[in-house]
Amino acid sequence: MSKIFLIAGLGADTRIYNNIDLHEHEVVPVDWIEPNQSDTLTTYAQKLINQYHITSNSVIIGNSLGGMLAIEIAKLMPINKVILISSIKTSAEEPRYFSFFRKLPIYKLVPHRLMTSSGVLIESVFGKMKPEDLWLFKDMLKKQSPTFLKWAMVAVLKWKNDIVPPNVYHITGDKDLVFSYKKIKNATIVKGGTHIMIFDQAKKINKLLKEILKKK
Repeated sequence: MSKIFLIAGLGADTRIYNNIDLHEHEVVPVDWIEPNQSDTLTTYAQKLINQYHITSNSVIIGNSLGGMLAIEIAKLMPINKVILISSIKTSAEEPRYFSFFRKLPIYKLVPHRLMTSSGVLIESVFGKMKPEDLWLFKDMLKKQSPTFLKWAMVAVLKWKNDIVPPNVYHITGDKDLVFSYKKIKNATIVKGGTHIMIFDQAKKINKLLKEILKKK
């Protein structure tokens, strides 16, 4: 049976997958490695391959930033299945605001401490949450390395990709405020799905994942 590697999104860790049911499979949560400032998403993807011994019969599930890294891993080596959730496959699918931040990188001015304590922004981007869920998202952000967060923001904005590797499956939501489904091609659209639907609409995602994992 293939190992399933779980890669989280920016500002999160693999607790974002807490409600995903993969109990029939061998699951490997991927924790962030501290990057070199010269790393690109491609070189960082190679580090994940080496650190976690990812092989060609693996399945990689990537959420948001994790999906972009999953694409880069699949470009470096053959992968059994790559499943993107609330992410993008190519630069053509990136949101327009990426161009704004390239021209005006105001995020570089944010103090390190504020990078991991701006929980007030969570509900404005992801929507209203139950108190216990909001605590979890704040805790994930608080435990992030400010160095990693700043590096990842730069690496994402510098990412240029027009290659879609084989065996890629894409799931996105029509209420995602981070990556608009209107710019995404060849994806399964989840009605009412937000950027954190992997967490707050896990029942729908579990059903789709089960169908994808059964495919030969």
